[in-house]
Amino acid sequence: MTQTLDPLLILVALAPFIAALFTPLLQRLIGSYAGWVLALVPAGIFAYLSSYLHPIATGTLVQGAIDWVPVYNLRLSFYLDGLSLTFALTIAGIGALVVLYAASYLKGHPHQGRFLAFLMAFMGAMLGLVLADNMLALFMFWELTSVTSFLLIGFDHSRQAARRGAIQALVVTNIGGMGLLAGVLLLQMIAGTWEMSAIGGVVRDSGLYGIVLACILLAAFTKSAQFPFHFWLPNAMEAPTPVSAFLHSATMVQAGVYLLARTTPFLGGTEIWTTLLVGFGGVTLIWGALGAMRQSDLKQMLAQTTIASLGLLVLLIGLGTETAILAMVAYFVAHALYKAAMFMIVGAVDHGTGTREITALGGLANVMPLTFFAAVLAGLAMVGLPPTIGFFAKEEMYLALANTEWQGILTLLVLVAGNALLGGVALLVVIKPFLGAMTETPRHAHEAPPAMLAGPILLAIAGVIGSIFIIGLADYILSPAASSIRGDYVESHLGWAIDLTSPVIWLSVATWILSGAVYYWAGAIRSGLRRASSALGWTADTVFDAVMFGLIRFAGAVTRWLHHGRLELYLVLVFVTLALALFVPLLGMGGLERLLPTAELGNWSAVLAWPDLRPYEWGVIALAVIGLGAVLMAPSRLVAILSLGVQGAAVALIFLLFGAPDLAFTQFMVEILSVVILTLVMTKLKLDERDPRHLEDLLRDGTLAVVCGAGVSLLLMVVLAGPLDTRLSDFFTATSVPIAHGANIVNVILVDYRGFDTLGEISVVMAAGIAIMALLRSRKKPAAPPKPRTRKAKGATA
Repeated sequence: MTQTLDPLLILVALAPFIAALFTPLLQRLIGSYAGWVLALVPAGIFAYLSSYLHPIATGTLVQGAIDWVPVYNLRLSFYLDGLSLTFALTIAGIGALVVLYAASYLKGHPHQGRFLAFLMAFMGAMLGLVLADNMLALFMFWELTSVTSFLLIGFDHSRQAARRGAIQALVVTNIGGMGLLAGVLLLQMIAGTWEMSAIGGVVRDSGLYGIVLACILLAAFTKSAQFPFHFWLPNAMEAPTPVSAFLHSATMVQAGVYLLARTTPFLGGTEIWTTLLVGFGGVTLIWGALGAMRQSDLKQMLAQTTIASLGLLVLLIGLGTETAILAMVAYFVAHALYKAAMFMIVGAVDHGTGTREITALGGLANVMPLTFFAAVLAGLAMVGLPPTIGFFAKEEMYLALANTEWQGILTLLVLVAGNALLGGVALLVVIKPFLGAMTETPRHAHEAPPAMLAGPILLAIAGVIGSIFIIGLADYILSPAASSIRGDYVESHLGWAIDLTSPVIWLSVATWILSGAVYYWAGAIRSGLRRASSALGWTADTVFDAVMFGLIRFAGAVTRWLHHGRLELYLVLVFVTLALALFVPLLGMGGLERLLPTAELGNWSAVLAWPDLRPYEWGVIALAVIGLGAVLMAPSRLVAILSLGVQGAAVALIFLLFGAPDLAFTQFMVEILSVVILTLVMTKLKLDERDPRHLEDLLRDGTLAVVCGAGVSLLLMVVLAGPLDTRLSDFFTATSVPIAHGANIVNVILVDYRGFDTLGEISVVMAAGIAIMALLRSRKKPAAPPKPRTRKAKGATA
């Protein structure tokens, strides 16, 4: 495989974000036409990426990178292979049509500019995700898809349902995001690289393989709505229809599928991988298909079929054979085209009639012929009938399971049942609203505007054209993508040569017949499923609400317990924690053993012997002791503050006498400011002179003070009893002048080497000063006594 560098690949990944920044201004300048201009961005990306179809198909890998954090050898790297090119083309192509659709769908909306900006950022997050080679960049874009989808789902934030759907999607997908972060860090630790393209089979041989697999599966299952994390996706239908069309076809929910496909070369091929993906994918397929049959709202029906389709994709990835992977890529392309078209069609029906309820629609083909035309072509692909890409995808998935083992037969039965249910839903969506007698609707039924029809018609036609030129599609899209997933070349055998003696074609015929039966008995199936759901009494939604309610109640209880507003208890907790932090390591790690007079450790009493002090130096120490006694015996708060200043002055004199005049000067300034400020505050607040406390409070606080003081003293003794490591001080001495350009080493440490620490300290002092100022200003003057009320004389006039 040859490699080529293309710096423009970085711009491709970031272009939608740049467009999003200017979208509100563009909307203000040209109004609803902003959507037409913005659509040029994904259209240009699609055209640019299309130029790499031939190079990628012939084995070229395109890369682009810039230094991200050079100190840690991190690069913001992107690359194109068959898999990322397929996903990126789908995102850009469908994205351009969705932007056009949204410009017409939300025409006249007061916040259309904001919506389009969110939509462009959403597109950029998904493009960055599928193009990223650096795993940290992949995680960053992964989380951006969650954030931007939250903004889009909750766009109509005045509705409680929209807010709930947005929060639910964010919570569930962010749980997976944390799993992805842990998996990424473990992968880097195992493989020694941040680049996914450089990870080899070493992961499967690692003892951490199980943990990594669990993290990646958690991320993929939550993002791609696999059972039991499927419940958030139907509630995301509270988003405007353009978001649903984009989210369900090419973005967000497909991120988990992409992650599984991308990690297959170094995580797949094991028994646990196959078992988990096939098992969960099969359950999700049937669950989503049955959920679609239970609904009567067109958007909800399509949302549930997306869950089923995602389960089907995960199942095929789990199988992992060449035929299964080829079927997975073909089905991804087919599903993206027909599902985006279907959602746009439902949006056009809702726009033209004022309802999405399938039982309240009928006969729309006469008044909405173009919408009906697009619905028929998209429905053919969803059923898996020729001539559509969906037909070839279904044939391939059946061919992948053409064996006599019981596991294969069981999986095949699941596929047939799932495809039959999906086909029945497709027939319902196409036939019920458009054929039959005309039904009166809330609005006078009419055809959608051209901008809303362009997307579904083009996408539905693309599904047909792709099947007509299936050999070219396989050579330039399907085979390169499957080869990237498998890690070796996958040759396509797709073509129009149909073998009537093969059981595969007859499985397709059986699927079509079953789809017709599902359509025929749809009413009875819907009623039965609704009765079963009512009898069950609970759903994943209710479980989520119960968990969130319990979490909020628990957080409230913990907050009330910890944040009770009593400062003295806060300080007790702080000093108890300090005591534990001092003594647990000293006792648990054998630190106190260094204080024992053993032959190996030497005589600690000699190490810690008092130095030969001069009389005035003893005087400074005596001053510190006197200050300590004065603090303990202070009769009032003001005397205690002044006595504490004596302590600080004694420490400053010690610094001065032992060769640190700059530290002494700093200490003096701090002590003077502290004493003056504390004195002013205490006098302004007019607090009691004394702070009377009970004996148990004195014993508690005194014990804590002694324990913490002893802990600090013992820790210092342990440090002094050990060997002196001068590497850090030698580094500061050697680099202070040439690197930081300062001869005063202490100042250089504070300003340069510990610059952020110093900034934090300054910020704390500033925050404390603001708090003190607010506290002083909050003192209210005593209210004037109310004036006595006088009664008016009887008959007096106002």
